[in-house]
Amino acid sequence: MTHDEQPASVQEACQPLLEAIRFDERGLVTVVAQQHDTGEVLMVAWMNRDAVLETVGSGRVCYWSRSRGRLWRKGESSGQQQRLVELRLDCDGDTLLALVDQQGVACHTGRRNCFFRAWRSGTLATIAPVLVAPDQLYGKDRF
Repeated sequence: MTHDEQPASVQEACQPLLEAIRFDERGLVTVVAQQHDTGEVLMVAWMNRDAVLETVGSGRVCYWSRSRGRLWRKGESSGQQQRLVELRLDCDGDTLLALVDQQGVACHTGRRNCFFRAWRSGTLATIAPVLVAPDQLYGKDRF
């Protein structure tokens, strides 16, 4: 759904937020997704104006996929959705913090979050297990 298709009430209600966001030259803003009740950082993604409007209007987190060149509704192919609890804007207006209720895993690798590698003692260590095989999330053709 594009911003032209969003109900006028959502567009009007979001206008102060949209004016405060400093979208980059591509029309994007960085979004950090954090589990609302534990503080766990789940992932980093991008939103454009339409993704912000859809997220606020629907309560289901929607991002802009740079690789697909289109809106990406988190969980549309995996079922691992994010429900928006609160959307926050940083002091510079160039980063959003989406406090979410994550259903299932957040990472396309099948891990709870995307930050499963840590630099420890001079090596990059995998610190979180795969909880769901990627081919179960997306089908065998994806990977």
